[in-house]
Amino acid sequence: MGRGRTYRRAVVATATTILAAITSMLSTPAGAAAMVLADGREVHGAAMATAQDRVPYGAVPANGRGAQGATTARRRGAHSAAPANGLETRAATPQGRGHYGAVPADGHGAHGGTTADGREARAATPRGRGSDGAPMARAPSRRYPVSVELASLTPAVIRQGGELRISGRVTNTSGRRVGAARIGVRIGASGAIDTRGGLATVARRTPLTRADGPEVADRTARLAPLPTGAERGFRLTVPVPDLELDGAGAYALTVQVVRADGAGAGAVLGLTRTHLSAYPDATRLEPLRTTVLWPVLDAPRMEALTLRTQDSVLPVFRDDQLTAAFGPGGRLRRLVEMGKGQPVTWVLDPDLIVQARAMVAGYRVARTPGDTDPQRATEGKGGEAAAGWLAALRAAVRGREVVALPYADPDLASLARGGGAPLAGLLRRASRTGRSVVDRALGVHARAGVGWPAGGELDDGIARYAKGLGLDTVLASGAGVASAGELVSEGATDDGAVSLEGGTTALRYDAAIAAQLFASHPAAGASGAPARLRLRQRLLAETLTAARELPYARRELVMVPPRRMPLAVARVLLTVVAEGRKAGWLEPAGFAAALRKPTAGRLRGFDGYPLARHASELPPALLAVVVRDRLRMRALAKVLSDARATTASVRAALARSVATAWRADQAGAASYQRGVSRYLTASIASVRLVPKSTVVVTGGSATIPVTVDNGLQQGLTGVELRVLSSRPERLTARDRAMPVQASRAVSRTVRIRVEAYANGPVRLTAQLYTTTDGRPWGAPMTFTADVRSVPSGAVIFVLGGTALIVLAVAFRLRRTRTR
Repeated sequence: MGRGRTYRRAVVATATTILAAITSMLSTPAGAAAMVLADGREVHGAAMATAQDRVPYGAVPANGRGAQGATTARRRGAHSAAPANGLETRAATPQGRGHYGAVPADGHGAHGGTTADGREARAATPRGRGSDGAPMARAPSRRYPVSVELASLTPAVIRQGGELRISGRVTNTSGRRVGAARIGVRIGASGAIDTRGGLATVARRTPLTRADGPEVADRTARLAPLPTGAERGFRLTVPVPDLELDGAGAYALTVQVVRADGAGAGAVLGLTRTHLSAYPDATRLEPLRTTVLWPVLDAPRMEALTLRTQDSVLPVFRDDQLTAAFGPGGRLRRLVEMGKGQPVTWVLDPDLIVQARAMVAGYRVARTPGDTDPQRATEGKGGEAAAGWLAALRAAVRGREVVALPYADPDLASLARGGGAPLAGLLRRASRTGRSVVDRALGVHARAGVGWPAGGELDDGIARYAKGLGLDTVLASGAGVASAGELVSEGATDDGAVSLEGGTTALRYDAAIAAQLFASHPAAGASGAPARLRLRQRLLAETLTAARELPYARRELVMVPPRRMPLAVARVLLTVVAEGRKAGWLEPAGFAAALRKPTAGRLRGFDGYPLARHASELPPALLAVVVRDRLRMRALAKVLSDARATTASVRAALARSVATAWRADQAGAASYQRGVSRYLTASIASVRLVPKSTVVVTGGSATIPVTVDNGLQQGLTGVELRVLSSRPERLTARDRAMPVQASRAVSRTVRIRVEAYANGPVRLTAQLYTTTDGRPWGAPMTFTADVRSVPSGAVIFVLGGTALIVLAVAFRLRRTRTR
């Protein structure tokens, strides 16, 4: 009995403990599982014996002990209190279980607390496993009750003395009022970060740890209490000597909000991190020769469809979005204005120049994208904006290096992998004309023969395909190309030209910087200030750390932004180059200089194109349709009186169908390709035979009218009409083939001469053929010829002829018998 009562008491105590723990979790706001003291110690919202005895959110007892779920003696075995040294210990439960919810220095949840010096205290469980031996699930990153965002940090680079001025905004994101607090800063305990991997580690770190270093003493700002959801701006000024920086380099900068007073004084309410770059005037690092590409690209807008007038051929655009982009304040106009006078290499798509010039000369806008009727298109309004953009671009690139990409910037990776070999001739021809388009329009001597695979990924197949298009130089991520004498592991910083087998030169660019530029989409205005600041400080830190890797070696750095570069990213990129150049660790270099003296190299021993990028490739089915449309374009050209203009517009549209820009808009890619196909289908179907059912043929000789409808916008030529009889003994066509010519948008009646020999119906089949190769055009047309009133003379002639034949045969037989 005694043992039974003891067992029941144990069960009741365990159930009570579980209910208390659940109550504690439910009563604690989201994100309030733990708080961290300003010295790095971690405490948790405590659940005391009764609901009235619970310690306020985020508070810590006066003795400094952590109260992570602490209970009274009546609830022993659930959790234990932390001793005065801040090192969290475990309750001596029979299973040896620790608590769950503390977050280690890497930001992942585990069964362990964090000591005052940032070390993690583990429970006595197998490494990486919970109490039951199963792998532990990782908890989400720590959420503090207050979010902190930095809006400005001045100066961008610490040079010599002075003050560091910081401004930003804090927001109470918890469900409770936050009391008075103070804002302070910390500099990473390890000093200057020596590796670029270390920069990423700082950016990923979430909770406060020992690595964040101590708070700069006596350099804080007061923050008034914050109601739930309230925001408040702050400004903080710290003398540079107080930061105790130990020389040139990038440092981890932490800005924290700490409870100012009360029982929880010193608890961290929120924090944010960024990078702080320092470059004292006495520093003498060998500057990185930096090539910055400045792409001015956009998605294709011009269709294959055109509208012919008496005086000209007007192109049709799928939409009128380029009007805003070319106009004042538009993205393309601002990119040109921002890049003017800067040490950048301009990267242009000849197709964008063609579209701008077409808008200046006059154009139409389709009622819906892919519409096949040019008559329904409306007049475009962007001629003036396009003219202004072209003038601004012409002035900006004067005397500067210009790279002309292949026409419409084809997706080399998709084409190499998806069966784009039949399109190589089309794209090679377009690539040859692209440079001349840019040169004539802008008055420059552009560099051609440069390919840019999506993501800069390069493998043997992509390199071969690019070479087949006449592209001798390929922009490639430094992570996929190795040189024989690379100075830095993996070649991520040691950029420059590498000569590959097959005669291709790979110009490696910095993969880490490209990843930052491609991943950033900061908004314009005040709302995007925190994101722009983070990007600026990260890029400064990346380039400075790259220079410090080999401080006395002469090396290259190539910076490549996204193709459709956002204006905010462009502004940050120019600022970084200017700051690094002013400080002295960056030295602008041109595209030609980066290609000078390439080193021997190879593609790394793996497929350089990640599987993650395959999903964005243009599907092989789309490429197959483009190949089919190219064949149909050739057939259409055979029947046109002026095929040059039409084939030029269709060839350009086919090249646009495989543009790299469609990777960001696969629905747009499919829509554009369908528009080209529908245009060709409608054009081919507009040259047809007008159906008829029955014609009456009277007399032995007659003519049968066959109508050919030409719905094209130009004259029809290069076709002939043939008519075949199903009963040639009754009726036959005297004209084997009749040439057909018709003006644009008219019908032409062709008269076929026939000879009738007997009355009655005869099935006739009319078919158009191309004169160049004798291939059928369109569908055949079958009708009935009803032969009536064949003249008696003709019948008598036929009968007489038959009688003569019979007499001749009889005469021959008689002579044979006589002999």
